[in-house]
Amino acid sequence: MTVDNLTTADEKIVYDAIVIGAGVIGPCVATGLARKGKKVLIIEKEWSMPDRIVGELMQPGGVRALRSLGMVQAINNIDAYPATGYTVFYNGEHVDIPYPYKADLKPIEKISGLVKGGNDKVLNDSTIKIKDFEDDERERGVAFVHGKFLMNLRNIVAQEPNVTRVQGTCIEVLKDNKNEVVGTKVDIEGRGKIDFHAHLTFVCDGIFSRFRKELSPTHVPTVNSSFVGLALYHANMPVQNHGHVILGTNHMPIIAYQISPEETRVLCAYNSAKVPKDLKSWLAKDVQPYMPKSLGPSFDKALESGKYRAMPNSYLPAKSNDVIGLCVIGDALNMRHPLTGGGMTVGLHDVAQMIKKIGDLDFADRPTVLDELLDFHYEKKNYDVVINVLSIALYSLFAADNQYLRALQKGCFQYFQRGGDCVNTPVQFLAGVLPSPFKLTKVFFSVALYSILINFQEKGISGLPMALFEAIMIWVTAVKVFTPFLFKELSS
Repeated sequence: MTVDNLTTADEKIVYDAIVIGAGVIGPCVATGLARKGKKVLIIEKEWSMPDRIVGELMQPGGVRALRSLGMVQAINNIDAYPATGYTVFYNGEHVDIPYPYKADLKPIEKISGLVKGGNDKVLNDSTIKIKDFEDDERERGVAFVHGKFLMNLRNIVAQEPNVTRVQGTCIEVLKDNKNEVVGTKVDIEGRGKIDFHAHLTFVCDGIFSRFRKELSPTHVPTVNSSFVGLALYHANMPVQNHGHVILGTNHMPIIAYQISPEETRVLCAYNSAKVPKDLKSWLAKDVQPYMPKSLGPSFDKALESGKYRAMPNSYLPAKSNDVIGLCVIGDALNMRHPLTGGGMTVGLHDVAQMIKKIGDLDFADRPTVLDELLDFHYEKKNYDVVINVLSIALYSLFAADNQYLRALQKGCFQYFQRGGDCVNTPVQFLAGVLPSPFKLTKVFFSVALYSILINFQEKGISGLPMALFEAIMIWVTAVKVFTPFLFKELSS
């Protein structure tokens, strides 16, 4: 479709839905609703391929959501790299954590009207194999170049006859005299500012959303840390098809995962919203010495290239969609720390649940749609809470900046080393396939107790008084790390 076709949307139509934004979430919302028979207008400022370092690792829960939506083939033909689990490094030691067995999980739900013609199954291509994703006994995640994945999603939505695409800048959410949302104002090159109307407007404009404030002016994210990203080429990964989490008592967490046969993404955590001015010196001094040896040569080349970018890590608990005519979804609504790679998983799961909830309703019946969206907020909560709280709690442990957090960090690693359920249950949380806040709480405080036990063993009999004091402080630290975010998520 040419750019000209992207400027000719009919403003005289009252659409069932307007979707603002064609990132990862927008095309999935538009495609799902269109397959449910809805007339959809989707607005995007620029439909050409973006160049970003976010949204490159999808956990198995996200892949499962794509299957439910009938859109999993978006990972095909983009040199996407399969992920089979994680390897966690800690002060030179490491432990492998494979993804869960399919037999331990609930079957994937196929959404009526969306899944058809085998579109819930991957295709064979140069990197994605049917035998791996469909026939293997374990779940798989996938990593990819973000822009290529995004273009596949946009190509899928472009094939839907019920979808009209617009290239333009959404500058305003339109409201009537009852303060209910009725559409959007879009600035289209060559046409000017055009009003489009719909029964329901979806805000899917991502991390830096301009329109989440329409839900509430106080619904704003906090930013307390950053990631600095580098692209490594032809890197010698320590464990093939694994994400790598590199931890230590003397450095911030480092994440590495392969996103194509040639390229590996490295994300280096920095415990401030403002990164150092001299990034190269910081990377050379505080990151490079702690990289696994096999990654050293490719990391050094990336460092010399000078091509690295910083991005803020934002946190935003979800809020219920309580404005008639409006639905905010994806990162526009809810963000968590990117350490665990759960962003797309939460967003895609929410899309699947939302379409199941309201996809068959008449959007002209706006009060009924609002009631169902309010129910949807609570029905999806358990799933989202687990991934969101896990991301914050793990970052606090992995970026330990005091002795009690460092004790929890060591305890967490040695807990994983025990294997069995000490690995199998945590990886289900990480993979986005175990939506149980209660079980997450149980496991987190099991790690805290194990950390206390390790500390007692290391102190010995002579150090018992100090170990008792430190036990209290480790437990208090665990409570401070975990419970405020659990409460925020459950009460939001």
